[in-house]
Amino acid sequence: MHTPLPPLACNAHCHVFGPRDTFPYAANASFIPAADAPKEALYALNDKLGLQRCVVVQSACHGFDNSAAEDAIRHRPQTYRGIALVPTDVAQAELNRLNSAGFRGVRFNFMGHLGHRTPIEEVLALAARFEPLGWHLQIHGDPSLLTDMAPALLRSPTPVVIDHIGRLDASLGLDQPAFKALRRLMADRRFWVKVSGMDRITRLGPPYADAQPFAKALVDEFGDRVLWGNDWPHPNHAGPVPDEQQLVDLIHEIAPSEAARHALMVSNPERLYQFGDLT
Repeated sequence: MHTPLPPLACNAHCHVFGPRDTFPYAANASFIPAADAPKEALYALNDKLGLQRCVVVQSACHGFDNSAAEDAIRHRPQTYRGIALVPTDVAQAELNRLNSAGFRGVRFNFMGHLGHRTPIEEVLALAARFEPLGWHLQIHGDPSLLTDMAPALLRSPTPVVIDHIGRLDASLGLDQPAFKALRRLMADRRFWVKVSGMDRITRLGPPYADAQPFAKALVDEFGDRVLWGNDWPHPNHAGPVPDEQQLVDLIHEIAPSEAARHALMVSNPERLYQFGDLT
């Protein structure tokens, strides 16, 4: 029997792809999905799993055209928010427009396979421009980012969300330098972390016994700045594609108490993504 999630539980990390006839993929995209993953499929999955709120993260396959994510938010404006991809010289008017459309931050990819290496000083300059909107930076990168970019990230004028437990290697254990570096960043209260991606950092596969201790440690130590998402539809995934219900069931392993689950799934995302501010 599956233990239900608290009311207003949030899937804080997922994507929509296409449909390509309506929202074409970017000509210079670093990857093109084999299949579309439209908003209707996302709605159906979240509804089935009991995830009443959602944050749609703009995908690299659509580049800087945030239309597909914006469309997904538009049809559920009370309960869906977005994270955009934008160039660092984006016009302020476009940031304001995206804010009105329900976007609450900008993601930057520093993973090698995604091919993005935006200079960090340009990233921080953009963050200064969207800080008045109450937005945050979302950073996706391999473990070296936690050390190499830490001094710059600590100068961010906005909150910073680290994706997928820092994409570290779970087989190296809790004492590995990358996890120590992540915990040092999290000691600064402007930093948040997504305990999504256990399926990406595991070396054992489901149910991710090697990865669960990392997520649990972060929930235990930084419980008011952790977020959870299922990363549907799991782009560029190595190994077996996760079982969606299993990912939800594992929430009770990494956040065993009712209070920890409520913070992880409800109050933390409500605070960061400003749910309830659009009609």
